[in-house]
Amino acid sequence: MIKSTLILLLAVFVAIATAHAPEDPLTGVVDLTSANADSILDGSKNVLVEFYAPWCGHCKTLAPEYAIAGEAYAKAKPADTVLAKINCDVENTVCQKYGVKGYPTLKWFTKGSTEPSDYNAGRTADDLVKFVNGKDSNARLRIVKSPSYVVDLDSSNFEKIVKDPTKNVLVEFYAPWCGHCKKLVPDYEKAASAFRSEKDVVIAKIDADTYKDIGSKYGISGFPTLKYYPKDNKEGIDYSSGRDAEAFVSYFNEKAGKHRTVTGQLSDTAGVVASLSDLVKKFVTDKATRADVIKEAEQAVAALGEGVSEQAVHYVKSMKSILEKGEEYATKEIDRLHKILSTGSVSDERADLMKIRKNILSLFKN
Repeated sequence: MIKSTLILLLAVFVAIATAHAPEDPLTGVVDLTSANADSILDGSKNVLVEFYAPWCGHCKTLAPEYAIAGEAYAKAKPADTVLAKINCDVENTVCQKYGVKGYPTLKWFTKGSTEPSDYNAGRTADDLVKFVNGKDSNARLRIVKSPSYVVDLDSSNFEKIVKDPTKNVLVEFYAPWCGHCKKLVPDYEKAASAFRSEKDVVIAKIDADTYKDIGSKYGISGFPTLKYYPKDNKEGIDYSSGRDAEAFVSYFNEKAGKHRTVTGQLSDTAGVVASLSDLVKKFVTDKATRADVIKEAEQAVAALGEGVSEQAVHYVKSMKSILEKGEEYATKEIDRLHKILSTGSVSDERADLMKIRKNILSLFKN
């Protein structure tokens, strides 16, 4: 009796588990299977279904767009609508039931009916969201897009941007159907965001499958291909470093003389001028000659090149403030700047200036 009861309870548990479709925790897109399809496509809700195959190139192109639409769905959580997808390589019986012959196929199941209609709208996330909102007025899906700092190139602007002698430019030659290109997107975006304040740095991309003439001109034979075009070499250099955000940022810091972290903040080396280190040491150790050291520092800064001297002037300012206000000035000012920077409430430009001041002041404490 006990054994039969346990078997019955187990059967009930399995039935309940299989009746609920596994759902992507980030997007809320339901994975349909032969075990749960009937319970989801039973007419109790509106359902948009993507029938796909893992090897299908067009499915791979659609996947990130469908995921973005899913994220909008997960935030809105409409009561009467479901977004779903089904792997027809695995669940062929279900796909055959609904007459699916090619991939990806999208079908809309209207609440109150188990007979779907073909989805013939566009295949961007915006298209998908617009379609669902049009079918279910209570859905109210909305895509919130993060700003992109990657520059889109095409035949009309490629030469102007890449060949600009005032810019250091990294270009990704990609194809929309390329899986490795899709994988690269988030790290490439992070790197572009990190250098958003650098006016002479451009991180860009071009669809070399659409603009084949440009891809051919620059010898692109595979995707993604990355090339670096520094200010002094517009023939281009093959980028062969890593393809995560840290590697991109490190590459630009080295090649373009930058000092950025992956988050876009300046590193602790920003503003530090090696040629002035002896003067800092002399100022710290020999208090009797500080006035003379300041004069030396002013002459040394004036002799530096444009750009460097604009940052190095903080060496002189720091010396004068310490001489006037005492040794504790450096510590107090560093603490004050640190507190302001920690709030994240200042503009990128002001944050950069404050970080440089903080870095230089720190030299006078060591």
